[in-house]
Formats: sequence, structure tokens, C-alpha cells
Amino acid sequence: MKRILLIATGGTIASAEEGNGLSPALSGEELARSVPQIEGLYELDIVQPMNIDSTNMRPADWLRIAEVIREGYDAHDGFVVMHGTDTMAYTAAALSYLIQGSPKPIILTGSQQPMGNPFTDAKINLYQSLVYAADDRSRDVSIVFGGYAIAGTRARKQRTMSFNAFASVNYPVLAYLRQGKIIRSGSVAVAAGLAEGEVAASMGTASVGAGAPIDQRLTSEDGPRFYTHVDNRVCVLKLTPGLTPHMFELLKPDYNAIILETFGMGGVPELGADNSSFQEAIFDWVDSGRTIVMTTQVPEEGLDLGVYEVGRAYAEHPGVLKGGDMTTEALVAKTMWALGQTREPKELQRLFYTPINHDRVDEW
Repeated sequence: MKRILLIATGGTIASAEEGNGLSPALSGEELARSVPQIEGLYELDIVQPMNIDSTNMRPADWLRIAEVIREGYDAHDGFVVMHGTDTMAYTAAALSYLIQGSPKPIILTGSQQPMGNPFTDAKINLYQSLVYAADDRSRDVSIVFGGYAIAGTRARKQRTMSFNAFASVNYPVLAYLRQGKIIRSGSVAVAAGLAEGEVAASMGTASVGAGAPIDQRLTSEDGPRFYTHVDNRVCVLKLTPGLTPHMFELLKPDYNAIILETFGMGGVPELGADNSSFQEAIFDWVDSGRTIVMTTQVPEEGLDLGVYEVGRAYAEHPGVLKGGDMTTEALVAKTMWALGQTREPKELQRLFYTPINHDRVDEW
């Protein structure tokens, strides 16, 4: 019988109406008891490091969840994190970078309706997450929700009410779950996971500064690499008509990196509403020792700065990191993780462009 660690963090799945709107109220034990179908199928251990609305999830909480998994790693066959849907994609991406190359599955799930709602999707999501976590072919971080398993770096919440809340962006779903069975999307996802484990292993444990992985003696010989540092001074700036380049100056005191959501395939206006230059402001940001990651506002197909004149100058600048086909959620988490390991530009680029848990296609 597989031993699974169930990690309760709050979210809609644990919420109840207490007079001021839905808020987390149920414990992990209460949630597990609400799905009697799982009794006797798995050996469950339950921990509750927090009980919060996922709107309040912060990078420090990612580190707490990762630490809970690290502490229980050797004693369990898989992990299921019950989490609110609003920031689940961010947490799934963050755990993908904080726990790399895991041969054991780390699953995030939740629901669009609370467990106590008679029409809830919580029961089937929790049940299918446990099925996926107990399967020998499952590995690394993923989201199981609405009958789909999605790589932890490729998920995005697309719907606020429907039960199929999440989509896999620019990457196939890993599997479909139907009536307790797992239908995997061919061999591509599994093969890519194994290849990426080899890539991650080649990254080693040296030259990544204060955020280096913890002592590998704490895990099995072929276990994952755990990281314990992130730099949370990362923000997302979305270009809109009329935005002024002065925004970059205003952000300097509080942030070390900007994820810049450009127009289309990477379009950046020449001038802002005040006729000042975006290019000067962006290059000044990079030249000041800060990081900029360029991506697109368009949900699918990704960025290519080399196509249009309005983006090509940035494609050729060595200090500009290109998000390629990555999601904004993954870019935020990966930039925080990479800056938590190093500020040296070449090492930062190496970490950023190394594919992890299917987060980017190599040619980007």
C-alpha cells in the first residue's frame, strides 16, 4: 500500500461560509474524511502547515511547503498538496524549482466549490490526485484538476467558476484521469521528464551561492535537489497603451527583477505617453544590475523578439532574458528561484535557460 503525505494549506476546498464570505475552515483530516472512497486505498499521513486563502500565499509559504515535503520525503511514496486555485499555478511552478528532479510525484489540487457544497468538485479532484500520486509512472510536480494532470510549470487558471479551471499552456497535458484510471498522453511527457532529470542532475550542487541545495544525504541517492532560497523582489509589469517608461524608475527601490509582458510576439513601444524612451528606460534598468525578463501578454505560442523591429533591439541585448513559451507564473517563480541562487549574470542566464519540469522548449 502506497504511503501518501497529504498537505493541507486551505483554499476553496477547505472553505465554509461564516458570515463574511467563504474562508478556509476545514482541517486536512476533515477533508480526507469527506471522501470515504479513499479509505483503505492508501496509507495517508496528514499535515497542515497553514490554512489560508491562496490569495494570501507568499514566497515564504512556498518554502514552508517545500520544507514539509523535504522532511517527509524518505518516508512517503507521493505527496498531495491541497491548495486554493487562485495562486495554485504559482505554487506549482515554485515547487518545480525548489524541488527538482523528484522521482516521487508532488501533486497540487483543490476545487472550485468547497468540500461542503453538495455540487462540489473537491471529492473527485482529491480522489484523482491520490490515484495519480500513487502511480509508479508519476513524477515531479504537477497539478491534477478537473480530470487532467498538468506539468507544474505549464498550468494557468483560465476559468473562475467552471470545474475545468486550469489549462496546460504551450505543452500537452501529462495525462487524463477517467473513472480512477490514468490515460497518459503518449510517451513524450514521461520521456521528457526523464531527460530533464538528467539535465537537472548535470547542474550539480556547486557555484550557486547561498541558495545551494541542502545536503543530499537527507534524500535517497537518486532523489531530488531541494533549494531553500528565493528572491521575492520580482514583479510583473504589463505594457498598456499610455504607460510611461518612468515606471521603471519607480520600481527600482523595491524590485530586483521585472517580468515585462510585451505586446504580441515581443513588441515594445518606442515612446511612452510622456514621449520618453522605453528602450532607454529598459536598458538603464539592466545596466543598473537588475534583471528584466521579456514575455508576451498573449497566452499561447510565446515570444520571439527577433521578428519585428519594435522587439529586435531587445533580442540583441545580452542583459535581457527571453521568456520564450513559458507562462508568466513560471517566469515569476523561476526568476525568484534563480536570483535566490546567484546575481552573477552568466550563471543567472544558465539557470534561467535550463529546462526544468517541462517549463520551456529548448529552441526558445
